Amino acid sequence: QEQLVESGGGSVQTGGSLRLSCAASAWSISNRCMGWFRQAPGKEREGIARSTMYDYPTYADSVKGRFTISRDRVNNILYLQMNALKPDDTAMYVCAAGPACDNTWGFATFFGQGTQVTVSS
Repeated sequence: QEQLVESGGGSVQTGGSLRLSCAASAWSISNRCMGWFRQAPGKEREGIARSTMYDYPTYADSVKGRFTISRDRVNNILYLQMNALKPDDTAMYVCAAGPACDNTWGFATFFGQGTQVTVSS
């Protein structure tokens, strides 16, 4: 069964860090475009980080310099390291996969269920 399962969310204070994980089953993340989206209450889903199969990353301006996307090909896990967190980062974070990155946030064809991140001031 195809699945992307996120973990690592939680509650932190402003300036704190979290590392999100996304474990894929049924297929390898090695040859896919992988990324992270987030959705805050009352807002549209926002693409924040994506990585080509060659590990070339792209970040939204809102997270650039603070978040880092990476993948562990041995264990088939995608990560999102989040530093210097702000209250505006509070959202449900969702892992996504697509056949190839296309320089837009529309690359994703499969999404996980998400993990909640809450940043308090």
